[in-house]
Amino acid sequence: MLGGGVGSGARFLLSGAVQARTGTWFPFGTFAVNLIGCVIFGLVVGLATRPGVMSEETRVLMLAGICGGFTTFSSFGFDTVELIRAGRPALAVANVVLQVVLGAGGLWAGMTVARSS
Repeated sequence: MLGGGVGSGARFLLSGAVQARTGTWFPFGTFAVNLIGCVIFGLVVGLATRPGVMSEETRVLMLAGICGGFTTFSSFGFDTVELIRAGRPALAVANVVLQVVLGAGGLWAGMTVARSS
């Protein structure tokens, strides 16, 4: 839980700082957080596979805690890459399309319901 708090706080600060510098015409703050989160997630996964570099507890703290609080987009990216590495590119494409389309659709539906109440 503490890792999630650290990640969420970092997301808030970084996203706000980037957005303040770039204006509001594009969500650069979210874009920066998602990209940085993916790089950090990849680094941690890569380091975690090396013997003696990282304990299981540290791996979980970094991935589920800090990265999970910072952005879940990194987990989405990791799952997609793992599907490709497993030789299942069609499932990787399905994962991307379904999560993006259904996620945006769910967001729209929730907003529509909330605004009509």
